[in-house]
Formats: sequence, structure tokens, C-alpha cells
Amino acid sequence: MKQQAWNRYLPLALFAAFTFTALVVFFQSRPSSKNKRIYKIVQHYSPYYLEKRFGGLTIKHKKNKVFKEKPTNMSLFKEFERLEKEWGKHHLKMDGDTLLIIDDNSSIKAKFRIEKIEELNFIHQYYEI
Repeated sequence: MKQQAWNRYLPLALFAAFTFTALVVFFQSRPSSKNKRIYKIVQHYSPYYLEKRFGGLTIKHKKNKVFKEKPTNMSLFKEFERLEKEWGKHHLKMDGDTLLIIDDNSSIKAKFRIEKIEELNFIHQYYEI
């Protein structure tokens, strides 16, 4: 009798375990939230971009045509963020309430005024500067 009760709940338990695992993987692989205004401005100057192809997403570099990374779907956004943060530590500087974007030759490419405290928090949190 106990075996029949276990067999009755086995599909439900498997479904619950699968759903829980899928949700954990989904939340771990999500990209972090971004400030739309600042991220769009900085993204224009960032050398990294995502290329969408039939085979999936690939991380590429605007100037280095040889650079190509194809991480797993679960780690794609984390790897992309890591590359952006690494670039941002060397090419983004804060001067009071102004964000400076610096090129490889240490000359200023662009200046943008930070308008809200949320934008400043995003810069400190996402780009770690």
C-alpha cells in the first residue's frame, strides 16, 4: 500500500524538483539591472557587444575582429558584465558629478553629467568605480 502512495506522488515530486531547478538556473543567469540612460551612453563607447546568430549569442569586440567568446547560455550575461566592468575600470572616471569616458590614449572621449543619485549608484555598483 505504501508503494502505491509513493508512486502516486512521484510525478508531482519530479515536476516540483524540475521546476525548482529551472527557476534557480533562470535567476542565476539573468543579467543584473541597469540604469537605462547611463548604460546606453556608456554602451556606445564600450568595445564589447553581443552578436546574435542562428547558433546563439557571441561576445565580440568592435576593434579586435579576432576576439570572440561564446560562453554557455547560463554564463553569457555574467561574462559580458565581467568584460564591461574590466573595461569600465580603465576607461570610466568620475569628476564630481560628471562621468568621463577615456580612450586608450588617456584622452577624454566624452563627458556626461550625472542627473540622479540612482545613476551614480549604478555607476559605482555596476562598473565598480
